[in-house]
Amino acid sequence: MKNSNLISVNKVGSFFFQYAIYFVLLILILGITAVDPTFLSVNSIHDILLQSATRAIIALGAAFVLITGGVDLSAGRMVGFAAVISASMLQIQEYSHRFYPGLPNLPLWVPVLIAIFMGLLVGAINGLIVSRLSVPPFIATLGSMVAVLGLNSLYFDMKPNQSQPIGGLRPDFTTDLGSGFIGNGVYSIPYIVIIALLVAVIVWVIFNKTRLGKSMYAIGGNVQAAIVSGINVKRVLLYVYAIAGALYGLAGVMEAARTGGATSNYGNMYELDAIAACVVGGVSTAGGIGTVPGVLVGVLIFGVINYGLTYIGVSPYWQLIIKGLIIIAAVAFDIRKYLTKK
Repeated sequence: MKNSNLISVNKVGSFFFQYAIYFVLLILILGITAVDPTFLSVNSIHDILLQSATRAIIALGAAFVLITGGVDLSAGRMVGFAAVISASMLQIQEYSHRFYPGLPNLPLWVPVLIAIFMGLLVGAINGLIVSRLSVPPFIATLGSMVAVLGLNSLYFDMKPNQSQPIGGLRPDFTTDLGSGFIGNGVYSIPYIVIIALLVAVIVWVIFNKTRLGKSMYAIGGNVQAAIVSGINVKRVLLYVYAIAGALYGLAGVMEAARTGGATSNYGNMYELDAIAACVVGGVSTAGGIGTVPGVLVGVLIFGVINYGLTYIGVSPYWQLIIKGLIIIAAVAFDIRKYLTKK
Protein backbone atom coordinates (compact mmCIF):
# COMPACT_ATOMS: atom_id res chain seq x y z
CA MET A 1 0.00 0.00 0.00
CA LYS A 2 2.83 2.36 0.92
CA ASN A 3 4.57 1.60 -2.36
CA SER A 4 1.44 2.42 -4.38
CA ASN A 5 0.99 5.69 -2.50
CA LEU A 6 4.63 6.54 -3.12
CA ILE A 7 4.23 5.80 -6.82
CA SER A 8 1.15 8.04 -6.98
CA VAL A 9 2.99 10.88 -5.22
CA ASN A 10 5.93 10.47 -7.60
CA LYS A 11 3.60 10.56 -10.61
CA VAL A 12 1.93 13.75 -9.36
CA GLY A 13 5.31 15.30 -8.61
CA SER A 14 6.62 14.33 -12.04
CA PHE A 15 3.52 15.81 -13.68
CA PHE A 16 3.90 19.16 -11.91
CA PHE A 17 7.66 19.10 -12.56
CA GLN A 18 7.10 18.55 -16.29
CA TYR A 19 4.38 21.18 -16.69
CA ALA A 20 5.54 23.69 -14.05
CA ILE A 21 5.84 26.51 -16.59
CA TYR A 22 2.15 26.21 -17.53
CA PHE A 23 1.12 26.33 -13.89
CA VAL A 24 3.21 29.49 -13.42
CA LEU A 25 1.33 31.16 -16.29
CA LEU A 26 -2.02 30.02 -14.87
CA ILE A 27 -1.17 31.29 -11.37
CA LEU A 28 -0.12 34.67 -12.78
CA ILE A 29 -3.38 35.04 -14.71
CA LEU A 30 -5.52 33.95 -11.75
CA GLY A 31 -3.63 36.23 -9.36
CA ILE A 32 -4.06 39.32 -11.54
CA THR A 33 -7.70 38.45 -12.24
CA ALA A 34 -8.35 38.13 -8.50
CA VAL A 35 -7.18 41.73 -8.07
CA ASP A 36 -9.10 43.02 -11.10
CA PRO A 37 -11.64 40.63 -12.72
CA THR A 38 -11.81 42.84 -15.83
CA PHE A 39 -8.30 41.66 -16.73
CA LEU A 40 -9.74 38.55 -18.38
CA SER A 41 -11.42 40.55 -21.13
CA VAL A 42 -11.12 40.09 -24.87
CA ASN A 43 -9.34 43.44 -25.21
CA SER A 44 -6.70 42.47 -22.63
CA ILE A 45 -6.03 39.11 -24.26
CA HIS A 46 -5.89 40.81 -27.67
CA ASP A 47 -3.34 43.38 -26.41
CA ILE A 48 -1.15 40.75 -24.72
CA LEU A 49 -1.04 38.62 -27.86
CA LEU A 50 -0.30 41.64 -30.05
CA GLN A 51 2.58 42.78 -27.81
CA SER A 52 3.92 39.24 -27.46
CA ALA A 53 3.88 38.35 -31.17
CA THR A 54 7.13 40.04 -32.18
CA ARG A 55 8.80 38.96 -28.92
CA ALA A 56 7.82 35.37 -29.72
CA ILE A 57 9.55 35.53 -33.11
CA ILE A 58 12.72 36.90 -31.48
CA ALA A 59 12.60 34.24 -28.76
CA LEU A 60 12.19 31.46 -31.33
CA GLY A 61 15.29 32.76 -33.11
CA ALA A 62 17.21 32.85 -29.82
CA ALA A 63 16.06 29.28 -29.09
CA PHE A 64 17.89 28.01 -32.20
CA VAL A 65 21.17 29.28 -30.79
CA LEU A 66 20.53 28.29 -27.17
CA ILE A 67 19.70 24.70 -28.10
CA THR A 68 23.15 24.35 -29.72
CA GLY A 69 24.72 25.53 -26.46
CA GLY A 70 25.37 29.10 -27.62
CA VAL A 71 23.90 32.51 -26.94
CA ASP A 72 23.10 35.44 -29.24
CA LEU A 73 23.49 38.93 -27.81
CA SER A 74 23.05 40.65 -31.17
CA ALA A 75 19.34 39.83 -31.52
CA GLY A 76 17.97 43.15 -30.25
CA ARG A 77 20.23 45.27 -32.41
CA MET A 78 19.35 43.21 -35.47
CA VAL A 79 15.68 43.83 -34.70
CA GLY A 80 16.35 47.57 -34.57
CA PHE A 81 18.36 47.53 -37.81
CA ALA A 82 15.62 45.63 -39.65
CA ALA A 83 12.97 48.02 -38.30
CA VAL A 84 14.91 51.06 -39.53
CA ILE A 85 15.65 49.52 -42.94
CA SER A 86 12.04 48.52 -43.63
CA ALA A 87 10.57 51.78 -42.29
CA SER A 88 13.00 53.92 -44.29
CA MET A 89 11.72 52.42 -47.55
CA LEU A 90 8.01 52.43 -46.73
CA GLN A 91 7.14 56.10 -46.17
CA ILE A 92 4.27 57.79 -47.97
CA GLN A 93 5.13 60.04 -50.91
CA GLU A 94 3.57 63.12 -49.26
CA TYR A 95 5.66 62.89 -46.09
CA SER A 96 7.80 66.02 -45.78
CA HIS A 97 10.82 64.34 -44.17
CA ARG A 98 11.30 61.22 -46.26
CA PHE A 99 14.38 59.07 -45.72
CA TYR A 100 14.69 58.55 -49.50
CA PRO A 101 13.04 61.60 -51.13
CA GLY A 102 13.16 60.22 -54.66
CA LEU A 103 12.27 56.63 -53.92
CA PRO A 104 9.10 55.43 -55.70
CA ASN A 105 6.49 53.33 -53.92
CA LEU A 106 8.01 49.87 -53.72
CA PRO A 107 5.92 46.71 -53.42
CA LEU A 108 5.55 45.96 -49.71
CA TRP A 109 7.41 42.67 -49.93
CA VAL A 110 10.61 44.28 -51.31
CA PRO A 111 11.65 46.28 -48.18
CA VAL A 112 10.41 43.42 -45.99
CA LEU A 113 12.64 40.89 -47.76
CA ILE A 114 15.60 43.31 -47.74
CA ALA A 115 15.28 43.75 -43.97
CA ILE A 116 14.96 39.99 -43.39
CA PHE A 117 17.95 39.34 -45.65
CA MET A 118 20.07 41.83 -43.68
CA GLY A 119 19.21 39.94 -40.51
CA LEU A 120 20.08 36.65 -42.20
CA LEU A 121 23.38 38.09 -43.42
CA VAL A 122 24.45 39.31 -39.97
CA GLY A 123 23.35 35.98 -38.50
CA ALA A 124 25.40 34.08 -41.08
CA ILE A 125 28.44 36.20 -40.22
CA ASN A 126 27.90 35.31 -36.56
CA GLY A 127 27.71 31.66 -37.56
CA LEU A 128 30.95 31.88 -39.53
CA ILE A 129 32.77 33.58 -36.65
CA VAL A 130 31.56 30.96 -34.17
CA SER A 131 32.03 27.90 -36.37
CA ARG A 132 35.09 28.76 -38.46
CA LEU A 133 37.08 30.98 -36.10
CA SER A 134 36.04 29.09 -32.94
CA VAL A 135 35.17 32.34 -31.17
CA PRO A 136 32.86 31.71 -28.17
CA PRO A 137 29.27 32.67 -29.07
CA PHE A 138 29.06 35.16 -26.20
CA ILE A 139 32.06 37.12 -27.51
CA ALA A 140 31.19 36.76 -31.20
CA THR A 141 27.64 38.03 -30.79
CA LEU A 142 28.71 40.72 -28.32
CA GLY A 143 31.03 42.08 -31.00
CA SER A 144 28.35 41.91 -33.68
CA MET A 145 25.86 43.57 -31.33
CA VAL A 146 28.15 46.59 -31.03
CA ALA A 147 28.98 46.57 -34.75
CA VAL A 148 25.31 46.39 -35.82
CA LEU A 149 24.45 49.24 -33.45
CA GLY A 150 27.17 51.33 -35.10
CA LEU A 151 26.05 50.36 -38.60
CA ASN A 152 22.43 51.12 -37.80
CA SER A 153 23.38 54.48 -36.27
CA LEU A 154 25.35 55.42 -39.39
CA TYR A 155 22.44 54.45 -41.63
CA PHE A 156 19.95 56.28 -39.40
CA ASP A 157 22.15 59.41 -39.45
CA MET A 158 22.35 59.59 -43.25
CA LYS A 159 21.20 62.77 -44.95
CA PRO A 160 18.52 63.98 -45.14
CA ASN A 161 17.25 61.97 -42.14
CA GLN A 162 20.10 62.75 -39.74
CA SER A 163 18.84 60.65 -36.82
CA GLN A 164 15.23 61.87 -36.91
CA PRO A 165 12.59 59.28 -35.94
CA ILE A 166 11.24 57.65 -39.08
CA GLY A 167 7.51 58.31 -39.44
CA GLY A 168 4.87 58.76 -42.12
CA LEU A 169 4.77 55.07 -42.92
CA ARG A 170 2.48 53.71 -45.59
CA PRO A 171 -0.96 52.44 -44.49
CA ASP A 172 -0.44 49.08 -46.22
CA PHE A 173 2.48 48.58 -43.83
CA THR A 174 1.04 49.97 -40.59
CA THR A 175 -2.75 49.77 -40.88
CA ASP A 176 -3.01 46.61 -42.98
CA LEU A 177 -0.04 44.60 -41.71
CA GLY A 178 0.74 46.21 -38.36
CA SER A 179 -2.76 46.58 -36.91
CA GLY A 180 -4.88 44.62 -39.37
CA PHE A 181 -6.76 41.50 -38.40
CA ILE A 182 -8.85 38.63 -39.70
CA GLY A 183 -12.41 38.22 -38.46
CA ASN A 184 -14.76 40.53 -36.60
CA GLY A 185 -15.26 41.55 -32.99
CA VAL A 186 -14.44 38.87 -30.42
CA TYR A 187 -13.17 36.46 -33.06
CA SER A 188 -10.69 38.84 -34.71
CA ILE A 189 -7.05 37.75 -34.86
CA PRO A 190 -4.28 40.30 -35.68
CA TYR A 191 -2.13 39.52 -38.71
CA ILE A 192 1.00 39.87 -36.59
CA VAL A 193 -0.24 37.13 -34.25
CA ILE A 194 -1.03 34.88 -37.23
CA ILE A 195 2.48 35.45 -38.62
CA ALA A 196 4.00 34.61 -35.23
CA LEU A 197 1.95 31.39 -35.07
CA LEU A 198 3.01 30.41 -38.59
CA VAL A 199 6.65 31.02 -37.65
CA ALA A 200 6.15 28.89 -34.53
CA VAL A 201 4.73 26.03 -36.62
CA ILE A 202 7.64 26.20 -39.07
CA VAL A 203 10.17 26.29 -36.22
CA TRP A 204 8.43 23.31 -34.57
CA VAL A 205 8.75 21.34 -37.80
CA ILE A 206 12.45 22.25 -38.05
CA PHE A 207 13.09 21.27 -34.43
CA ASN A 208 11.22 17.98 -34.55
CA LYS A 209 11.03 16.73 -38.13
CA THR A 210 14.26 17.72 -39.88
CA ARG A 211 17.88 16.61 -39.87
CA LEU A 212 18.91 20.15 -38.93
CA GLY A 213 16.75 20.02 -35.82
CA LYS A 214 18.13 16.66 -34.71
CA SER A 215 21.67 17.89 -35.34
CA MET A 216 21.05 21.03 -33.26
CA TYR A 217 19.94 19.00 -30.25
CA ALA A 218 22.85 16.62 -30.70
CA ILE A 219 25.38 19.47 -30.78
CA GLY A 220 23.84 21.09 -27.71
CA GLY A 221 23.79 17.75 -25.86
CA ASN A 222 27.39 16.77 -26.60
CA VAL A 223 29.34 18.43 -29.39
CA GLN A 224 32.10 15.81 -29.41
CA ALA A 225 29.60 12.99 -29.73
CA ALA A 226 27.90 14.91 -32.54
CA ILE A 227 31.21 15.17 -34.42
CA VAL A 228 31.89 11.45 -33.95
CA SER A 229 28.40 10.62 -35.25
CA GLY A 230 29.16 12.42 -38.51
CA ILE A 231 27.33 15.72 -37.99
CA ASN A 232 28.90 18.67 -39.80
CA VAL A 233 28.91 20.96 -36.77
CA LYS A 234 30.30 23.98 -38.60
CA ARG A 235 27.62 23.85 -41.28
CA VAL A 236 24.83 23.34 -38.74
CA LEU A 237 25.98 26.31 -36.65
CA LEU A 238 26.12 28.48 -39.78
CA TYR A 239 22.53 27.53 -40.63
CA VAL A 240 21.36 28.03 -37.05
CA TYR A 241 22.74 31.54 -36.69
CA ALA A 242 21.56 32.52 -40.17
CA ILE A 243 18.00 31.34 -39.47
CA ALA A 244 18.04 33.12 -36.12
CA GLY A 245 19.16 36.33 -37.86
CA ALA A 246 16.38 36.04 -40.43
CA LEU A 247 13.83 35.69 -37.62
CA TYR A 248 15.23 38.78 -35.89
CA GLY A 249 14.89 40.63 -39.18
CA LEU A 250 11.25 39.55 -39.54
CA ALA A 251 10.57 40.61 -35.95
CA GLY A 252 12.07 44.04 -36.67
CA VAL A 253 9.76 44.48 -39.66
CA MET A 254 6.76 43.47 -37.55
CA GLU A 255 7.77 45.85 -34.76
CA ALA A 256 8.05 48.79 -37.16
CA ALA A 257 4.65 47.92 -38.65
CA ARG A 258 3.05 47.55 -35.21
CA THR A 259 4.39 50.82 -33.79
CA GLY A 260 4.15 52.86 -37.00
CA GLY A 261 7.73 54.09 -36.95
CA ALA A 262 11.35 53.28 -36.14
CA THR A 263 14.48 54.71 -34.53
CA SER A 264 17.99 53.37 -34.10
CA ASN A 265 17.12 52.57 -30.48
CA TYR A 266 14.52 49.97 -31.46
CA GLY A 267 15.26 46.49 -30.15
CA ASN A 268 17.37 47.68 -27.22
CA MET A 269 17.66 44.85 -24.66
CA TYR A 270 15.20 42.68 -26.60
CA GLU A 271 17.81 39.93 -26.68
CA LEU A 272 17.75 39.65 -22.88
CA ASP A 273 13.95 39.38 -22.87
CA ALA A 274 14.17 36.69 -25.57
CA ILE A 275 16.80 34.67 -23.71
CA ALA A 276 14.85 35.04 -20.46
CA ALA A 277 11.63 33.84 -22.13
CA CYS A 278 13.48 30.83 -23.56
CA VAL A 279 15.04 29.90 -20.23
CA VAL A 280 11.76 30.34 -18.36
CA GLY A 281 10.12 28.25 -21.10
CA GLY A 282 12.45 25.32 -20.49
CA VAL A 283 15.26 25.89 -23.00
CA SER A 284 18.38 24.70 -21.22
CA THR A 285 21.29 27.11 -20.84
CA ALA A 286 23.54 24.06 -21.20
CA GLY A 287 22.07 23.28 -24.65
CA GLY A 288 20.31 20.25 -26.07
CA ILE A 289 16.90 20.89 -24.50
CA GLY A 290 14.02 23.13 -25.56
CA THR A 291 10.58 23.10 -27.16
CA VAL A 292 8.54 25.56 -29.19
CA PRO A 293 5.48 25.43 -26.86
CA GLY A 294 7.76 26.11 -23.91
CA VAL A 295 9.27 29.16 -25.60
CA LEU A 296 5.82 30.52 -26.46
CA VAL A 297 4.61 30.07 -22.87
CA GLY A 298 7.77 31.79 -21.63
CA VAL A 299 7.00 34.76 -23.87
CA LEU A 300 3.40 34.83 -22.65
CA ILE A 301 4.52 34.80 -19.02
CA PHE A 302 6.53 37.97 -19.54
CA GLY A 303 3.72 39.42 -21.64
CA VAL A 304 1.27 38.82 -18.79
CA ILE A 305 3.74 40.30 -16.29
CA ASN A 306 4.33 43.44 -18.37
CA TYR A 307 0.71 44.03 -19.30
CA GLY A 308 -1.08 42.50 -16.32
CA LEU A 309 0.91 44.13 -13.54
CA THR A 310 0.64 47.49 -15.27
CA TYR A 311 -3.10 46.84 -15.63
CA ILE A 312 -3.52 46.49 -11.86
CA GLY A 313 -1.23 49.42 -11.09
CA VAL A 314 1.94 47.65 -9.94
CA SER A 315 5.04 49.86 -10.16
CA PRO A 316 7.35 49.12 -13.13
CA TYR A 317 10.20 48.76 -10.64
CA TRP A 318 8.39 45.93 -8.87
CA GLN A 319 7.77 44.37 -12.26
CA LEU A 320 11.52 44.29 -12.88
CA ILE A 321 12.10 42.64 -9.51
CA ILE A 322 9.45 40.00 -10.21
CA LYS A 323 10.87 39.31 -13.68
CA GLY A 324 14.37 39.03 -12.24
CA LEU A 325 13.28 36.55 -9.57
CA ILE A 326 11.45 34.43 -12.16
CA ILE A 327 14.56 34.34 -14.36
CA ILE A 328 16.82 33.35 -11.44
CA ALA A 329 14.36 30.66 -10.34
CA ALA A 330 14.12 29.29 -13.89
CA VAL A 331 17.91 29.11 -14.33
CA ALA A 332 18.33 27.52 -10.88
CA PHE A 333 15.63 25.00 -11.82
CA ASP A 334 17.39 24.29 -15.13
CA ILE A 335 20.79 23.80 -13.45
CA ARG A 336 19.23 21.48 -10.89
CA LYS A 337 17.74 19.35 -13.69
CA TYR A 338 21.12 19.31 -15.47
CA LEU A 339 23.02 18.24 -12.34
CA THR A 340 20.43 15.55 -11.60
CA LYS A 341 20.80 14.25 -15.15
CA LYS A 342 24.58 14.21 -14.81
